[in-house]
Amino acid sequence: MALTESPSPRGRRLALVGPGRAGGAVAGALAAGGWTVVGVAGRDADAASVRATAQRFGAVAGDPATVVAGADLAVIATPDRAIEAVAGAIADSVAPDTLVIHLSGARGVEALEAIPARTGALHPLQTLPDPIQGTTRLAGAYAAVAGDAVVEDLANDMGMIPFRVADEDRVAYHAAACIASNHLVTLLAQVEGCTDVPVAAFLPLMQATLDNVADLGTRGALTGPVARGDVATVRAHLDAMPVTERPAYAAMARRTAVLAGRADEFAAVLT
Repeated sequence: MALTESPSPRGRRLALVGPGRAGGAVAGALAAGGWTVVGVAGRDADAASVRATAQRFGAVAGDPATVVAGADLAVIATPDRAIEAVAGAIADSVAPDTLVIHLSGARGVEALEAIPARTGALHPLQTLPDPIQGTTRLAGAYAAVAGDAVVEDLANDMGMIPFRVADEDRVAYHAAACIASNHLVTLLAQVEGCTDVPVAAFLPLMQATLDNVADLGTRGALTGPVARGDVATVRAHLDAMPVTERPAYAAMARRTAVLAGRADEFAAVLT
């Protein structure tokens, strides 16, 4: 079945290249906002993930060049290293008025320079554990956008809050996003490494801390021994915890001391 035979209305036809967590979540949110997913592609048109995602949306499964033909929007949701290859593969298939976007946080529209059509980038600033849960989590989240102005409309269609990040600033922005999400998980793994108290017991503390940051900002929300200049307690922490956890604790405590304006006071204990 050719995509041009689809009864879907012109102007809201979406092709997805990359049926992973981010791609499935964004396609689901756009579908809920009035878009019709007409085609799904991946590295292999017969891959289970491609077939399952196509079935979810009642779409055609195929190769990238085929599924984007006739689509009004092409969403490239591949790993960063594959974006340019996909852009080259579909360049001859997209119409001049097609909008092609990718979902990378670290790459800008320069990754789509092979596309002879409108281009953009949309990175959901949200953690997406799977395509279904991810769809529900996008509403109310922020989205870093670049390129064509219509990309902001796409974010709005999903109930997201768009903000512009220029190509030259996207790597630093993405690093910040990784700190906010991935490093938070790693910090909880360090909690597990320092005590037998279940991680669940610390989650209300973490949530209250996040609420304080929202209300007071980072410096205003800071509490604890570094904030009050308690060098002896920090030294005791280092002595009590496993040796393998000390470097990470010391690195974060040094950064905390800078935030608190007490770097000189803790220099000796945190070397």
